[in-house]
Amino acid sequence: MAHSQEQFTSRWTLVLAVLGMAIGTGNIWRFPRIAAENGGGAFLIPWILFLFLWSIPLIITEFAIGKKTRLGPVGAIGHLIGKKWTWMGGFVAFCTVAIMFYYSVVVGWCLKYTWAALMGDLGQGASTTFWDEFINSPGQTLFFHLLSVTAGALIISRGVTKGIERATRLLIPGLGILLVIGAIRALTLEHAMQGLNFLFEPDWAKLMDYRVWIAALSQSAWSTGAGWGLVLTYAVYARKNEDIVLNSVIAGLGNNSASLLAGIVIFPAVFALAPQLNLGISPAELLSTSGPASTGLTFIWIPRLFSEIPASGFFLFIFFLALSIAAISSLIAMFELAARSLMNLGMTREKAVLFVWLICFIFGAPSALSMDFFQNQDWVWGVGLIVSGFFIAFSANRYGLRRFRQELINTAGNDLKAGVWYEYVMRFVIPFLFVVLLGWWFYQAITVYHRDTWWDPLALYSVATCLVQWGSVILLFVIFNDKIYHRTAQAQEELS
Repeated sequence: MAHSQEQFTSRWTLVLAVLGMAIGTGNIWRFPRIAAENGGGAFLIPWILFLFLWSIPLIITEFAIGKKTRLGPVGAIGHLIGKKWTWMGGFVAFCTVAIMFYYSVVVGWCLKYTWAALMGDLGQGASTTFWDEFINSPGQTLFFHLLSVTAGALIISRGVTKGIERATRLLIPGLGILLVIGAIRALTLEHAMQGLNFLFEPDWAKLMDYRVWIAALSQSAWSTGAGWGLVLTYAVYARKNEDIVLNSVIAGLGNNSASLLAGIVIFPAVFALAPQLNLGISPAELLSTSGPASTGLTFIWIPRLFSEIPASGFFLFIFFLALSIAAISSLIAMFELAARSLMNLGMTREKAVLFVWLICFIFGAPSALSMDFFQNQDWVWGVGLIVSGFFIAFSANRYGLRRFRQELINTAGNDLKAGVWYEYVMRFVIPFLFVVLLGWWFYQAITVYHRDTWWDPLALYSVATCLVQWGSVILLFVIFNDKIYHRTAQAQEELS
């Protein structure tokens, strides 16, 4: 007996959901830091280029696969290119679920700081102490972790139209408004234009540094959500006549626009306010400050910087509320991917959501309690996304790129169509960038950062810890490959 499938009610609700997935904490805290480390304006050039050479082509591919198969990543790849490749979809899904475990902890941090800003607890000079006391308080970190996973579960438990659509209709416009308010305030500060100049004026010599290009590719690959399987999951609920290429371009450009808007908030604020703190470092160096798990700029320096302006409590609240909204909108996409994967294996939505809520809290708890564990998982599965992106590209190549483009992307009624350029990018550019990016990260780990421990699977950032964890997951999905394929085939038959 066929069961009806929920669908997004319009193009814009789907696009808002995809934007909510893509626009997360990486836009607001990671983008300014990476841009500052790599020359500001010079970084923007390859960053925009890779949007069109990596991110948008992969988003297009995910849209097409999800819309064609009506399955989450666990079943989609096997049903697209053959049963023996089902394990690839399992890896793509698990990679994002593993990120969900520790990302929910980050959402908890954002919620904690939003509440603290509202209560006026982020006073001048208290930022480092406040962070240390919070992160070393197991009760607090677990409570806010629980709060974040509960929020995500409650939203997706209501389904697509009543849950995800309604949430993103509020969250994404709200995020945009808050960022605009922050940008207006930042631009009114004295010396703010120095920050804008640093962000937008390129130092052309920086483009000769290959590290700038690697950083730009990394930021684009991770920030847009390309290769995560999240777009694929949302595409399951796309209407039959959705314009895949146009939606993908809007999502990619929207994500980059949000990053630039966040940069317009952060860069002028840092250049205007950092000299008042007498830290002995330049604003550019302060922007590059990372700290454990990239927390330095966001959770330590932003509160100190904002304390230098009138009504600092209000603008701190605006900043962390925007950060929380961005974080939650991404978290619900990860929750939906996990729930959809379980639903394709036969669970009801209610049972799937409850199970995801439980495992997210349990397996996220170690990251809430240990920064070392958090950083290890961020390293392993953050780099794992590059592998996921390659698997998505492999699927299109295996299907046949011309056939994929003509039958699955350029469907009737599309305003934009993918040209032959898509085939060249998927066949040559993305595999090349995959080898370069993964090879670069491993080369750095072996020769620069972890020369003595790269072979140790128990070391925090070793190559071995990546290979062992990836290999274990792949082996598990290879063992259960056929069983997963047949279970998801039943789900596909019920929807046909």
